[in-house]
Amino acid sequence: MSLSIGIHDLSFATGEFVLPHTALAAYNGTEIGKYHVGIGQESMSIPAADEDIVTLAATAAAPIVARHGSDRIRTVVFATESSIDQAKSAGVYVHSLLGLPSATRVVELKQACYGATAGLQFAIGLVQRDPAQQVLVIASDVSKYDLDSPGEATQGSAAVAMLVGTDPALVRIEDPSGLFTADVMDFWRPNYRTTALVDGQESIGAYLQAAEGTWKDYSEQGGRSLEEFAAFCYHQPFTKMAYKAHRHLLNYCGYDTDQDAITGAIGLTTAYNTVIGNSYTASVYLGLAALLDQADDLTGKPIAFLSYGSGSVAEFFGGTVVAGYQEHLRTKANLDAINRRRPVDYAGYRELHEWTFPTDGGDHATPQQTTGPFRLAGISGHKRLYQAR
Repeated sequence: MSLSIGIHDLSFATGEFVLPHTALAAYNGTEIGKYHVGIGQESMSIPAADEDIVTLAATAAAPIVARHGSDRIRTVVFATESSIDQAKSAGVYVHSLLGLPSATRVVELKQACYGATAGLQFAIGLVQRDPAQQVLVIASDVSKYDLDSPGEATQGSAAVAMLVGTDPALVRIEDPSGLFTADVMDFWRPNYRTTALVDGQESIGAYLQAAEGTWKDYSEQGGRSLEEFAAFCYHQPFTKMAYKAHRHLLNYCGYDTDQDAITGAIGLTTAYNTVIGNSYTASVYLGLAALLDQADDLTGKPIAFLSYGSGSVAEFFGGTVVAGYQEHLRTKANLDAINRRRPVDYAGYRELHEWTFPTDGGDHATPQQTTGPFRLAGISGHKRLYQAR
């Protein structure tokens, strides 16, 4: 009998501040409908000057460690595409902040927005080999584009932490997976840049091509039929992309693209991303959190996941929601994470966007802004300094 392995717990965190898209539209003169309707975004999370992917990750993971302990956590997989160091894993800082055992492997994964799904699948393999262990998979990103660029309205920040193990309390991940890779320059960030570069139309086309490719492979691997899935969690660089992708997949498979049916399949998954913005690797799993928190009862129902990372790598797979999952949800904490954000005006946002450490290796403290449990205190001798509050 095969082991039941999947997501045992899920928690997320997001930035200290929130910029409403109404403020962005007022600044640049864009009709607000282009944001609210056109891309499906209402606001975006902006990290404080003393927040980054490490503090967000630690904040997301701390409640999981508090609930389950760390004795069985033998591996931490940190997925990000906004890495803070070319050598040291951001997960090592999180390991320290959370006080995890020294007998732990920690690694950082990168492949644009797909990285967290790679982490999840690698975690399943580790648990398959040693069912006594659990793996902490963390997806943490700050999505950042140039000011006044077309991508500016799709920024955001969040971290999702998932505990992966046997007999999961939330979602059992299934075989097979449908896989797809293509060398596409739709989105990238060279080492010398702090903001990403994106070709919007190229990226949409690459995403839709990947949706076809993953589904074709999934079907050939003997996966479920499309109509078996109760809901679909897509990567959401902006929430309307999930609608585009699902409509495209239905067309590709020869199904009717009734708008009500599309909304029924993915509508609940967009609730958190609509107000947080693009969180890159965390996006698809914020979609899962929103779905589980809002749906009436998904017990025993299969959920589809389409994870897409520009460049590009994608994966389609399924998971079945486990009986009793509602008792393990963090719905109030999730809503609190969103509602605790402090509004920032456009001028304040621009200041945060442009804030950066000097590169002289000196001692530089960060402004004390975050009200979260962890902060980036500063930098000294080119070393980042973190504090638990």
